[in-house]
Amino acid sequence: MALSPQLLAILVCPKCHGALVYHEGEGALDCGACKLRYPVRDDIPVMLIDEAKPLA
Repeated sequence: MALSPQLLAILVCPKCHGALVYHEGEGALDCGACKLRYPVRDDIPVMLIDEAKPLA
């Protein structure tokens, strides 16, 4: 199951409050402004800055 469009519409980056891009195949949400990738585990976004990885 993928993230619902309603959830994706309200999610923002917890660091800069910018828009996120969902990569369903990779299980991640990316913030282009902060260059951070937030994981999605078991269809639940982990929106903790400490859990984010830098984008390559």
